[in-house]
Amino acid sequence: MTPKLVAGLEPPYYTAVFTSVRAEAPEGYAETSSRMQEIVKDIPGFLGYETARTPGGIGITVAYFRDLDSLDAWRLDTEHQAAKAHGRKHWYQSYSVHIGKVERSYGFERE
Repeated sequence: MTPKLVAGLEPPYYTAVFTSVRAEAPEGYAETSSRMQEIVKDIPGFLGYETARTPGGIGITVAYFRDLDSLDAWRLDTEHQAAKAHGRKHWYQSYSVHIGKVERSYGFERE
C-alpha cells in the first residue's frame, strides 16, 4: 500500500504537530489511537492528518484544521482530553505540541 499524503489544501489553515517518545507497543494504545482517529473526523473544519513512527519509539502526527476554532474543538474534546491524560500517565516518556498557521502549501506526486 502506498501512503497517501494530505494535499491540495487551500491556505490559510492550521496544523497541530504532535511529536512523542513512547514505548514500542503500550497496552491499549492502538485502540485509543483508532478511537481518536474516528472522533477527530467528526470535528467540523478537520482536514486530515499524517503520522509516522520510528522503530525506536519516536512518533510524529501532523493534523490539519481549517481554523483555530476547529483546532480548539479537538483540543477541548472530552475523550481527547482523557486520552491525553492517560498517555501522560502510562504511555509517553515525553511529547511536544506545535501549532502553526500555514500560509503557503505545495507538493509533488509522481504519476
